[in-house]
Amino acid sequence: MKKILYSIFCILFFCLFPVNCGDKEEVESVVVETLPWKGNPDSIPLALRVQNPIVSPDAKKGGTFRIYSHQFPKSLNYYLDQFTTTAHIFGLMFEPLLDYHPITLDPIPHLASSWKISPDKKKFIFKIDENAFWSDGKPITANDVLFTYETLMDKNNNTAVFRIDLSRFEKPVILNEREIEFTQKEIHWSNFNTVANSLYILPAHYYKDRNFDKENFDFPVVSGPYSMLSAKKGRYVKMRRRGDYWMRAYPFYKGTDNFDTILFKVYNEEPIAFQAFKKGDIDIYPTYTASFWVKEAVGEKFDENYILKQKIYNSKPIGFQGLVFNMRRGIFSDVKVRKAFAHLVDRKLLVEKLAYNEYELTNSFYQDLWPTNFSPNPPIDFDVKKARELLSEAGWKTNSKGILEKDGKEFRFTILERDKKSEKYLTPIQERAKEVGIIINLETTDLAEWSSRMDKYDFDMTWAAWGGGVFKDPEAMWYSKYADEKGQPNLSGFKNSEVDKLIEQQRTEFSVPKRNEILKKIDKILTAEVPYVLLWNTSATRIMYWNRFQFPKNPLGKYGSEKEASSLWWLDEERSSKLNDAILKKEKLSSVPDKVYFQ
Repeated sequence: MKKILYSIFCILFFCLFPVNCGDKEEVESVVVETLPWKGNPDSIPLALRVQNPIVSPDAKKGGTFRIYSHQFPKSLNYYLDQFTTTAHIFGLMFEPLLDYHPITLDPIPHLASSWKISPDKKKFIFKIDENAFWSDGKPITANDVLFTYETLMDKNNNTAVFRIDLSRFEKPVILNEREIEFTQKEIHWSNFNTVANSLYILPAHYYKDRNFDKENFDFPVVSGPYSMLSAKKGRYVKMRRRGDYWMRAYPFYKGTDNFDTILFKVYNEEPIAFQAFKKGDIDIYPTYTASFWVKEAVGEKFDENYILKQKIYNSKPIGFQGLVFNMRRGIFSDVKVRKAFAHLVDRKLLVEKLAYNEYELTNSFYQDLWPTNFSPNPPIDFDVKKARELLSEAGWKTNSKGILEKDGKEFRFTILERDKKSEKYLTPIQERAKEVGIIINLETTDLAEWSSRMDKYDFDMTWAAWGGGVFKDPEAMWYSKYADEKGQPNLSGFKNSEVDKLIEQQRTEFSVPKRNEILKKIDKILTAEVPYVLLWNTSATRIMYWNRFQFPKNPLGKYGSEKEASSLWWLDEERSSKLNDAILKKEKLSSVPDKVYFQ
C-alpha cells in the first residue's frame, strides 16, 4: 500500500489559470506512447487474465496528475526513509513479488507468477514471471531477490527497520534463475507477507558495487510502471509513465496507472499549498486539516463546482496519532507523570474550537479492531485536579518560581515539531501546562531533520502519526527488544514484559480474529501505560480535486487512501473542456455527492 503529493503544469488545455511556472523541466508536459507487447498471452498468470474489480474499463491513458507533498523527503529510497511521499514514489518504480487482491485480500501474482508454501508452512518458493524485465531490458531474476535481502540485512546500511522481519529467515536459496526459496527460522504469521508483499525487489546488476546508503535520488533502472524523469530538491519530483512496462498487456493491470506524468510538488507550508491548489497549480488536495476543509474550502470555485469536495468512506485501516513521550528521558519514565500530562490535554475542546468537530477522540492504538471503531478502553479526559494529584504522587513539588521540581530538577522539556501547523494545538497545551508548573518549549524543524532526530530518539516529546495496516503486527513498535535500537518505530522506548509475551503469542496465530483478540489485550496495556497522549482521528478520507477527472465507482478502492487516485483516476478530456468553458462563461457545473461510501 503506497503514495501522495504535488505538481505544476502550464499547458493551456489543462491549466485553468496563469501559474507562476518554475523551470522548464518541472512544467513541461510529457506524452508517452504505449508500446506493443510481444509476449505470449498464455504466459500471463491466470489470476491476472481478468479485469481488476476496482478499476474502470473506461479509463484512458494520458495527461498529468499534480499532487502535493508538505516536505521534500531526505531520501526517495524507501529502504532509507519511510516517509509517505517516499513510499509513494518508490512504489511507482519498484515492485514486490506478490500483491493482495483489492477486494478479497488473497495473494495474487506480481513479479512472481507463482508460489508454493510447504506443508509445515516453513518454506516459501517464488517463481519470477518470465515476462518481468528491468527498464534496461535485463530480465528480473532470483538473484535480484537474493541481492535485495542481503542489502537490507547488511548492518552497514541504514535499513534496521527492515531487518526485524527479515531476520526471521535463513538466507534465501536460489533454486534456479527464476526460483528462490525462503525458509523461516521460526514460524510467524507475517513472514509470508514480509517477503511476498513488503520486499520491493532491487536490480542487483545496478546496485551491487554501490554504497546503498547514498542511493537517495537517482534510480535509472526500475521495474515498475513509472520511472523518475527529474527531481529538484525542495521543489518537485517528476515521474513518467513507462510505455514499455512489462505488465502493460496484463488484463488485471489495465485501467491503472493512467497518467503519463505524475508531478509531486513540494510546499513546506500548508496554507501556501492550499492557495496553490485553489489557483489551479495542483490537481488534488487530500485534506488533513479541518480548518481548511470547513473554513477555507469555500468560495466561487467550490460553489460553481470547479473544485469538488468529497468525503470518501471505505474500509481503509485506521492508525493513530498523538504526543509521544520519550520514556528514555527520566522526566517521562514514571507512568503517573505521563498520565498527569495526558489529563492536561483538553482534547474535546481542541477538536471543538480548532478542528470544527471534524474528528473523533481516540482511546485506542488499534481503533478499527472494534465495530464502529468504538474502543472500550477508558479515556484519559481533561482533568487538571487529577493531573496535580498524580504529579504530587510522583514527587513533583512547586518551587519558589512556581515551577514543579523534583530532586533539584525543574520540570522543563521541549516538544519537537516538524512544521508550524501543529502549533495552534500545542500552544494551548503549553499554556495549560504552565499553570500547573510545567515549562514547555516548542521547537520547529523540517521533516528531514525531524526524521533524523527520530532515528536517534533525540527528542523529549513530539507529535507522531502512524498509518494503520490491514494485517496488524505490533512487534516493531512495542516489543522491548527493539526499544533502544536506533531507527526503529518504537519512538517512546516502550518496554513491558506482559506486552512482550502477548507479542510472542500472536506470532504463531494464523487466525486473524484470534490475533485481533490478542491485539486488544496489548491495546489495553498500552492505554494504561500511556506511551502517547492519544489525540483524534477520522474514518473518512477528505479530498478536494479539480473537476476534470474521472474515476471508478469506488474512487479509492476498498482499502485505499488518497494515494490511490494517482493509479485509479484518469484525465477526462470532455470534462476538462467543460470546466474550461464554464470558467470562461462563469457557468455552474453539476454537483457531486458530499459523501461516497464503498459499494
